[in-house]
Amino acid sequence: MKKLILLLSIVLGIAANIYSQNISGRFSSSLYMFERIDTNEVTNTYTRSFQMLSLNVSEDKFALRTSLNFENDLSKNLTDDPRLRFYNLYLEARNLFDIATIKLGRQPIFNMVAGGVFDGASVDLKYDAYKLTAYYGGNVPAYQKLELTNDFKNDYIFGGKFSTTVIPDFKVALSYVDKNFKLQDYYARRLDANNDPIQYLISNKSNQYKFASAEVDYDLKNIFSIDTRFDYDLNFLKASRFEAFSIYKEIKDLQLNLYYNYREPRIRYNSIFSVFDYGNTQEIEAGVDYVINELFSVSGKFGNVTYKDESSQRLTAGLTTDYGSITYRKNLGWSGEQDAVSLYSAYTLMEGLLTPSLGLSFTSYKLSKDSEKNELMTLLGGVNVRPWRVVSVDLQAQYLNNKIYKNDFRFFVKLNYWFNTNLNLM
Repeated sequence: MKKLILLLSIVLGIAANIYSQNISGRFSSSLYMFERIDTNEVTNTYTRSFQMLSLNVSEDKFALRTSLNFENDLSKNLTDDPRLRFYNLYLEARNLFDIATIKLGRQPIFNMVAGGVFDGASVDLKYDAYKLTAYYGGNVPAYQKLELTNDFKNDYIFGGKFSTTVIPDFKVALSYVDKNFKLQDYYARRLDANNDPIQYLISNKSNQYKFASAEVDYDLKNIFSIDTRFDYDLNFLKASRFEAFSIYKEIKDLQLNLYYNYREPRIRYNSIFSVFDYGNTQEIEAGVDYVINELFSVSGKFGNVTYKDESSQRLTAGLTTDYGSITYRKNLGWSGEQDAVSLYSAYTLMEGLLTPSLGLSFTSYKLSKDSEKNELMTLLGGVNVRPWRVVSVDLQAQYLNNKIYKNDFRFFVKLNYWFNTNLNLM
């Protein structure tokens, strides 16, 4: 780990002082204080600190991008503390020959089947109305440690996507992803042939996701749009999900929404969960948004979820203004009953110097029709102070009260600093 951090520092130093024309990013330092009930008789107060850095070092078409976080508890010695998490660390070459973008290192992947970050390489090829993306790499270890997997054969992600907008008003895409998870071996106590306890090494097979997907989007500007997606599980040879979301907005100040979702539980191949009897869910929701005037708009949605043998409904209504919003939500049916009201307000004062905020919510819920009703209240108040364009401070207090957490109070403070510097080459 120390060698990798030293290497990172050397690379950043060279790039910043010799090759770069621009250095930009953000540094933030935050403190989060809360109390946790460890046993019925013992409660402990924790004070966790977080230092986050987002850094971009760029020169023309080339860039080094990184995002990392260092966290530690200042009041207690906790297992795995301190933690240094590397969310991103990759080299990027953009628009090479007006067609290709290449990334190498720890980078994000936007995939609705197996998204996140991975350690590897990706390439984007774009020509006219066509785009092809391909990627391959290893899975990131726990806590985003700056380490590579030692078994790319069994701990990897591989995939690609082809999309085109050659048909007017349409976008069509086909994609494939293969993600394999290397499971950790562990020792467990078992009985031998003589019924004597022995330590036994448990070695599980790797688990896998393997999906093919298709997307078709249609957009008739300012009138109607619909986005659809279909996922097919190549391991179990069956449909995994179909999703469609449409918007109609030809009528002035009025927007109508319709959403449909069919989903099978996403089970890894070779997983023990594949032997259980499980069913799919179907969800449909209709909504409306209406702008009353420049100050007020209202929205409402009603949805129904169908399970294997049961169903559940939800209703949401809200009012939005320039000063904040108020929302009511009600759930009923097989998944439980809930009534919730939430209020949030934030407003900028003194040309951006101060932005106070206030949030309040009250929830009444029970898991089934005949179960006990529970109540939950949360309250938060905060302020954002921005004395300069590149510096801001966030302060927030949070209060929660229910039958489990009595008078739970938490405090959060965060300092942000943005930077953007152009340098001359040597």
